Amino acid sequence: MGRVQSIVAKVNQRLTIQLAATLLAGSTLLSALLGIYRDRLLNSMYLHTYKAGIDAYTAAFTIPDFMFYILVSGALSVTFIPVFTKRLATGNRKSAWELSSSLINFMAITTLSASILIIIFAGPLVQFVVGPGLNEQGQALAISMMRVIAVNPFLFAIATVIASMQQAIGRYTFFALAPIIYNIGIIIGALWFTQGITIFGHQIFAGGIMGVALGVVLGSIMQLVISSLGLIGTGFDYKFKISWKNKGFRQVLRLLPPRSLDQGMDYIINIFEFNVASRLGQGVLRAYQQATALHMMPVNLIGVAISTAAFPTMSEDLALGKFDSFRANMQKIIRVIFWLALPVAALTFVARNYVVSFIVNGGDILISGLLGALVGAILFRSVYHIVARGFYAQHDTKTPLYISIVSIVLNIGLALWFTFVLGMGPYGLAFAQSIVAFIEVVILLSIINRRIPGKLFDAKMGDAIFRMASAAGITAVVGYIMVHLFQLQKSDLSIVQTAPKFFLIVGVGMTVYVLMSRVFKLEEAEPVVARIKSILLNNKLGGRKK
Repeated sequence: MGRVQSIVAKVNQRLTIQLAATLLAGSTLLSALLGIYRDRLLNSMYLHTYKAGIDAYTAAFTIPDFMFYILVSGALSVTFIPVFTKRLATGNRKSAWELSSSLINFMAITTLSASILIIIFAGPLVQFVVGPGLNEQGQALAISMMRVIAVNPFLFAIATVIASMQQAIGRYTFFALAPIIYNIGIIIGALWFTQGITIFGHQIFAGGIMGVALGVVLGSIMQLVISSLGLIGTGFDYKFKISWKNKGFRQVLRLLPPRSLDQGMDYIINIFEFNVASRLGQGVLRAYQQATALHMMPVNLIGVAISTAAFPTMSEDLALGKFDSFRANMQKIIRVIFWLALPVAALTFVARNYVVSFIVNGGDILISGLLGALVGAILFRSVYHIVARGFYAQHDTKTPLYISIVSIVLNIGLALWFTFVLGMGPYGLAFAQSIVAFIEVVILLSIINRRIPGKLFDAKMGDAIFRMASAAGITAVVGYIMVHLFQLQKSDLSIVQTAPKFFLIVGVGMTVYVLMSRVFKLEEAEPVVARIKSILLNNKLGGRKK
């Protein structure tokens, strides 16, 4: 046992920022690939053959996920880690471990209570909140699956606190493994539990899509075990009590409600949209969920990633009274996000059938159409994250919150109007998202533009974005031609067959975009061109030496 602990502690040593970034990037990529395989597997098994079952599975996740996001995820992202790190940095390890133990126990009690309530009220939650449009069989299945998955908030809460502790002290090995293990658990459920479970010759579970729900629970348990292993060698002294007198713990509890509210409001829209989608026919709920998940991938990679990295510098500029530097940096970041998001949105639109084919064997017309309607949201949600952080850097969390409330009301109104009054069906939900994302960014930019000395969004910025949009338009045309030259065939039923065509289309499209950016004299293209020249030059020099 001691040798095992020694090996684990050695593997889980503190990493440098560079190594940690490499490890997390690799684990994120692997987790994303497993997620694509997971969705492709489930969609191939059920989307076209058992739509009531796949809709039920999608609905069953909604409330447990909502409880986790509103109670745990938002709180730990910006509250626990700074408070915990400050205590470790000042050498007060006793207070840090006391804070951690208290938070684990508090979150465990809170989420366990939420899990029990979900189990008790799963029936009305499905029938009236997330799946009112499912047929009787689908609702019954969703209720049963929700009761199984209800344990997730409890398991996730403990694992998330433990993982946050490791993140705060620079130990990323098991932190990086946790999401990978979770996806593996779901894949195990889809591949084997759906076939039934037999122990010592006795069948204890008949199989079916309920096996996927059991796989979700298995993944959650495995994730908690892996996260817990990461505590070995940290010196963590767990106490089975809540230390209400601990100042750090009380500080986290004070910071928790507003952040949790802000985090939960975005998910309210998801619940509303799932409620409406469930009424529009079998398979629509799952299709809409898949389209929204696909459109969020570039938002997270571009908008969230860049904004998160830039936020400390923005905050420091304002803290030091460097308003000119703050404005210049924010202008630069907004331009970079626009420059990256525009071609991604354009190519996503023209090659949406290819994108969907990665998660649905042979593609899916409905998911492709919904993804096309969401391309506007890809662009403006990416920009939203940096603009919102402009307010956060000013210690103003209320303005984005108020705008979010207005946006939610507008989104609900437009979605109902488009979907039912204009008869647009599920496409009404997607178009409402894109329109509201645009309006939200325009309002936030208008407000912050008046606050910052000197204009943030001036004529120069507008001209640059126009030139970017022009380059993206040409890219879309080239991408459209490439898609028709390399059409997705009915025989393209595997990723191996579709991936080369897709990457060729994207590669040619992005090359055209960079070249057109140079033609339109956009400064954002220069570092890319310089890097390509450097690589080519080094290769030539290397070839000459040989």
